[in-house]
Amino acid sequence: MPAPTASSPLSPDRLLPADPGVRALARRLYESVRELPILSPHGHVDARLLADDTPFSDPASLLITPDHYVTRLLHAAGVPLTELGVGRGPLAEPEARAVWRGLCEHWAVFRGTPVRYWLESELAEIFGVTERPGPDSADRIYDRIADRLADDAFRPRALFERFGIEVLATTDDPCDDLAAHRALAADPGWHGRVVPTFRPDRYLEPARADWAGAVARLGRAADIDTGEYDGYLRAIEERRRHFVEHGATSADHSHLDVRAEPLPPAEAARIFRAALAGEADEAQTTAFRRHMLLEMARMSCEDGLVMTLHPHVWRNHHSPTSDRHGPDTGHDIPVRAEFTRALRPLLERYGTHPGFQLVLFTLDESVLSREIAPLAGFYPSVYAGAPWWFLDAPDAIRRFRRAVTETAGFTRTSGFVDDTRAFCSIPARHDMSRRLDCGILAELVAEHRLAEDEAFETAADLVTVNPRKAFKL
Repeated sequence: MPAPTASSPLSPDRLLPADPGVRALARRLYESVRELPILSPHGHVDARLLADDTPFSDPASLLITPDHYVTRLLHAAGVPLTELGVGRGPLAEPEARAVWRGLCEHWAVFRGTPVRYWLESELAEIFGVTERPGPDSADRIYDRIADRLADDAFRPRALFERFGIEVLATTDDPCDDLAAHRALAADPGWHGRVVPTFRPDRYLEPARADWAGAVARLGRAADIDTGEYDGYLRAIEERRRHFVEHGATSADHSHLDVRAEPLPPAEAARIFRAALAGEADEAQTTAFRRHMLLEMARMSCEDGLVMTLHPHVWRNHHSPTSDRHGPDTGHDIPVRAEFTRALRPLLERYGTHPGFQLVLFTLDESVLSREIAPLAGFYPSVYAGAPWWFLDAPDAIRRFRRAVTETAGFTRTSGFVDDTRAFCSIPARHDMSRRLDCGILAELVAEHRLAEDEAFETAADLVTVNPRKAFKL
């Protein structure tokens, strides 16, 4: 097969094994799962996008500005985030075109990255653009996409259906009234499934400057006095019920570590009062947060929300960028992870509790075979979360399968999560995962470690059965 040129379609065998025989089997495996529905149990697309079904305004606002995977590398190449539209709100056409040109002029920075794979897939498979981005092609590509976006077939709901999305989970603040989710559920013309995810981090961390205000908002949303610790717990429980009533299946947590250490109720209440008064020190606020992680597990046992942990990230690593552009703008950086000791108090209490489910994600590959796979290989509640964020890349996904499967098998993994704010990248990300998993399965068959019929069954399970089970979909 000739190598793709600057104007040829994507190779149908991209990401499949290089060995011709193994590739042939991987291709057949991939064809068996290629059209299966997408289950997206963890992502950040706003439900209002689908509730309002407003046409996308321009290519830059759709494909560049909301995607910190894209903007962070361009920023590293010297392009200021303001020139990429970050934090600027709606862009006028000349501004959007300038942002698009910035991407095309720096296309080379994405060589070898999954970002390039996703963008090329989006351009070719959604918009029919096979020309390579560059300074000379920027305006032509922009105009082609802009023309498509004016067509009703490229509105959010039409694309949701075209992408084959069966379930899409959003990530939502506990105080959110979930009006967009209610609107979708009540709309007779809407047939998709969009579920909220409970994300309580800011309400569990008294060290945050905005924590006291957040606790007050929580009380108002739940109609419960949160001036004391008991009321605070009841308010969280009430908001969790609100989310369950609106279809939520999971609660998502992302802290600097996953240590879960119980406090006596009286001590937790004392620290809570001190934190509200601004008098708690760092040791106390950390102890309270670690205690609350146990409380979140307790609540998951009671209300059935799957507990997912996305820990060990230094949020807003560059303060000037955070101050100017806000969070989730590309400067969250991973730190070293530890799970075995940190989670033992939680798993001692709830690891074998009927109905409790815990999905562990990491950005530290060193813990996959050493800690996460053994935990998932013993505790019936624990699943190894798929590679995400910096690890949702071809080689990292292959390493994940090799690190985890020998200890935990395929069944104790979560299924792929796209973790994206960029709506149009969802099918490209899931397609990447399917291709890579089919390559791994084909290699196992070629090594006579797996029967061919089992490979086909496993390929389908990774796409459908695993995410349904791990996230109670």
